Amino acid sequence: MDENALSHLIINRAIKVHSALGPGLLESAYKQCLYYELRQAGVAVEMERPLPLVYEEVHLECGYRVDLLISGKVIIEVKACDALAPVHTAQVLTYLKLSDCKLGLLMNFNVALMKDGIKRVVRNLQ
Repeated sequence: MDENALSHLIINRAIKVHSALGPGLLESAYKQCLYYELRQAGVAVEMERPLPLVYEEVHLECGYRVDLLISGKVIIEVKACDALAPVHTAQVLTYLKLSDCKLGLLMNFNVALMKDGIKRVVRNLQ
């Protein structure tokens, strides 16, 4: 599956989780349930995948952890906050850069309608 097909599948499964649970829970609950849903869909999913950081002579094997990495192509950052902030988008862009992925989905489950909590983040490869 390409990134666009994966993103449609991910969004549909996130809406299913949100419809069942509603807003107001911790990020970890939504992340675990979305992980379950995506595995049920037969998609390769890694949770809390370490991202190494290399800066000149500095090598951190686990500089950061991605909430969910789907098929090695799409990063999902799960939030449960009042509103998404620019720093959340910056975080996903950094993860995209460190992982060499080009598509990320920033998902805030603390909303009335899940479609209002999804932000698609694309890394400019230029």
